[in-house]
Amino acid sequence: MVKRFLLVGGDEFRASCATMDRHVLAATGAVTPRVAIVPTAAAFENPGLAASNGVRHFAGLGASAFGVDVVRREDAENPRIIAQLNGADVIYFTGGSPEHLRSVLADSPLLTAVVQACEGGAVWAGSSAGAMVLGSVMRRPSSGSPVSPALDIVPNVMVLPHHERSDPNVVAEQLSGSATFGLMVLGIDGGSGVFLDTDGAAALGSGNVTVYQSGEWRRYAAGDQVPDLTVNGPAG
Repeated sequence: MVKRFLLVGGDEFRASCATMDRHVLAATGAVTPRVAIVPTAAAFENPGLAASNGVRHFAGLGASAFGVDVVRREDAENPRIIAQLNGADVIYFTGGSPEHLRSVLADSPLLTAVVQACEGGAVWAGSSAGAMVLGSVMRRPSSGSPVSPALDIVPNVMVLPHHERSDPNVVAEQLSGSATFGLMVLGIDGGSGVFLDTDGAAALGSGNVTVYQSGEWRRYAAGDQVPDLTVNGPAG
């Protein structure tokens, strides 16, 4: 099975993402890749605008892009809506609320369809909230708990988006508790991402990726390989 993920730190569909997103489109091997934009996480903001921004961005990169109107749980259970993903080369979940996105996707027919599409060769991309839910857990201290469950699509990984705002030494200290023990934590800057496949992982985009593991951190720039990480999670 071919599985590929793009974890983006936020600021999706901006000029700073163009080089990264061209890489993803090229990876599909399609002459005119079909890109499905799913704005579920933006349900409490402006999902229509989020989708149209994605459509415009990817159309400008030569793709055939379209929005998939999933904002509520009922949408994720609607066969007509789910069928729109058929033949998509990239399925892209926007930023917004990670809790809402997880509640809509968890154990849903839509999630099953996205997993199947990914196993069939489609790239599963997520920005900010869309990336957070792919890990094992999400860091949500405002909820009263250090972490909350994610979808565990990429096991033993946690994503910290918009990481350009953070001091790695402070973050490393905050991650020293047992809630994140054994995880590989990816601090991903806005406009940047990590592209994972079965062979490894690479940093992409205009910023950096900071990897936290075993109390230490290391920063990677675009084009760098992120060691010991694949779509199946950290090695070992």
